[in-house]
Amino acid sequence: MTNVLIIGANGSLARVAIDMFLNETDAQLTLYLRNSRRLRNIDPNRVRVIEGDVIDLEKLKEAMNGQDVVYANLSGNLEQMAKTIVEAMNTTGLKRLIWISSMGIYDEVPGERHGNILNPYRKSAAFIEASDLDYTILRPGWFTNKDEIDYEITQKGEPFKGHDVSRKSIADLIVKLAVTPGLEVHSSLGVNKPV
Repeated sequence: MTNVLIIGANGSLARVAIDMFLNETDAQLTLYLRNSRRLRNIDPNRVRVIEGDVIDLEKLKEAMNGQDVVYANLSGNLEQMAKTIVEAMNTTGLKRLIWISSMGIYDEVPGERHGNILNPYRKSAAFIEASDLDYTILRPGWFTNKDEIDYEITQKGEPFKGHDVSRKSIADLIVKLAVTPGLEVHSSLGVNKPV
């Protein structure tokens, strides 16, 4: 059984991943978010909820106790959030991090150059890549709500192949990464629906 801390647990992608964790694994989940009233139908036997801000280092360290995996799905001041999460993980000895970023952070999307808008994603990913953590960075295409699991991955340094990908597809990959020790550690994966 894997203990997974989901930071940013009310995000649209996180909600799909939570359902998949609960329906397809025996993982125990800790949901970390700013406003717990947003959550619905939480199974108290497998889910613990912690209300807190990502940059609250002490609260974050407390949430990390007893965890095996951190899955972070955030927006906002990503660089500061990444620094706080890495510091909390280093302090608590937690190693496994799954971090959601964006396609385009390495200018890997053929024919497209994403300027300063992706700088928070670039800087947070660079900070995580420089850490000692067992990270996997996911760089998904634009999210869709299609009820399908249909995706391919590309490694850092390879051209990104598509443009869109369903939340359900990304959630499938997140769950596999969380419950499979050593899978794609120290990788930055582009995630898209095959074209």
